[in-house]
Amino acid sequence: MNNFTYYNPTKIEFGKEKENNIGQYLEQSGIKKVLLVYGGGSIKQNGLYEKIITSLNKNNIKFEELSGVVSNPLLSKVNEGIKIAKKSNVEAILGVGGGSVADSAKAIAAGAKYDGDVWDFFINKAIITQALPVFTVMTLSATASEMNGNSVIINSDTKQKYSIGSVLVNPVISVINPELMKTVSPEYLAYSAVDVISHCIEAYFTASVHPKFNSRIVESIIKTVMQTTETLLENPNDYDARAEFAWAAIQGLNGLTTAGTEGGIFPNHMIEHSLSALFNVPHGAGLAVVIPAWMKWYKAQNIPQFKRFSKEIFYSEDENEGIDKLEKWFCKIGAPVTFKEINIPRESIEAIAINANETANIWGIGEIYPTKSIIEILEKA
Repeated sequence: MNNFTYYNPTKIEFGKEKENNIGQYLEQSGIKKVLLVYGGGSIKQNGLYEKIITSLNKNNIKFEELSGVVSNPLLSKVNEGIKIAKKSNVEAILGVGGGSVADSAKAIAAGAKYDGDVWDFFINKAIITQALPVFTVMTLSATASEMNGNSVIINSDTKQKYSIGSVLVNPVISVINPELMKTVSPEYLAYSAVDVISHCIEAYFTASVHPKFNSRIVESIIKTVMQTTETLLENPNDYDARAEFAWAAIQGLNGLTTAGTEGGIFPNHMIEHSLSALFNVPHGAGLAVVIPAWMKWYKAQNIPQFKRFSKEIFYSEDENEGIDKLEKWFCKIGAPVTFKEINIPRESIEAIAINANETANIWGIGEIYPTKSIIEILEKA
């Protein structure tokens, strides 16, 4: 295990009706005015919007609003939020929704304290040195954005889906009430499960140093997500399953699983970002297609860990069976595993690979994942 410093400044408020206290949490943090960021009309239809507004008013928190965040969040919406935040002198950003809303809130928070183009942060042209405080109320668990400093945004003009990472945009407080997630569709529950698993396996397979303790944490998260997903597909109202899924999802990408590791990279996300940027594929759906293909391509580079994965997750001694059984499980829960299922023509493979290699270069792994290698991976899908 390598030396490491683990620090996560996000406070989690977890449980039933916690969203009713968001105004109090803001008031206690010294916040008097926020930009409320959310997606479509679902939070108004299910009554969550009214709860949030009531709590803000009760605690004398003034607010501006930005609605219309979509599942693959757009730079144009982020820029819209930055303009509102600057013009209205808000003191914090409050995101109410899923990972896309949280990611948008973080990008707005960074852009509101920057005189240049917020996209500078995503292309490594500038570093985040200050940001408005971020608060979230989550309605979907998958990205762990509620407890990390990551934000992934699509630039529609350049067809790029890039990310930032800074502790300065970690949420101050994130509210997770599993009851708010029971209306998530079976389709997006499946995509969420795939996303959580993807966060777990990236460094699990690619890190040059990966302590057994970290492997056990990853395996526990994956098992929990698989079991609770199957339970929730049968009974969406199972609170305990919903709660365990939500808590496990957070652990997948809050820094815990990679503490003490070395060399872990995220090639599956690198490739999937191009699917979302070019074809607007839901993130989890794209990952379900990429992961089995990448595992088949990469397996020979870390056979011991693939053997471990097969044994610990699927109780098989054969490293190939772990890949096959994971792919079959994706199918079982309704996630796609081929380009055909997500309506991407195979003639697009080269364009996807070129786009993904641009991301690889931004991430500093372009030599490890040249366009040729990415094409080889995609051809297995």
